[in-house]
Amino acid sequence: MGVDPGILATGFGVLEVGPGGVSVADAGVISTSADQSLEARLNAIHRAVYRIIEARAPRLLIVEDLYTEYKFPRTAVLMGHARGVIYLAARQLDVAVLALSPAEVKRAVTGNGSAVKAQVQRAVQTLLGLERMPRPSHVADALGLAVTGMARIIGRFPAGRQVATPTSRSAGRPVATPTSR
Repeated sequence: MGVDPGILATGFGVLEVGPGGVSVADAGVISTSADQSLEARLNAIHRAVYRIIEARAPRLLIVEDLYTEYKFPRTAVLMGHARGVIYLAARQLDVAVLALSPAEVKRAVTGNGSAVKAQVQRAVQTLLGLERMPRPSHVADALGLAVTGMARIIGRFPAGRQVATPTSRSAGRPVATPTSR
């Protein structure tokens, strides 16, 4: 399971290995509102991630590592809070966590550590055999994390197969799926 943490939008993607290859079992975005207090947003992220982990029982959680531009230190602090509650949910359910840098994932899926969002989306679509590009970019990033984590475990990139569009109601409301627009 890959997780792209954020305070407003946390992307997630769960891959499943079956006889026909790898498919997307679940994917979407956990959204919070800027009107909510920080603690309410963190609680919502924790609850949703906990429920997804509990329902999907991944062996490993791949989380985007902390990065920041020196111009935006507050963003790094907020991302750290989101990562903390994601790590907590994984620990509470005894799921191992691996952090990967955005550049490492971009390099792994596109061959370019500086790839732009659209390149990552297209690469994830191709690797997983999706009919359409995963949207929004948070979902593509989470699926890219999951694919890269899986490649580390099995020693190669998984062969994707076409599957029906997954659905999720992780935070009690519909979330974006990898094939939604």
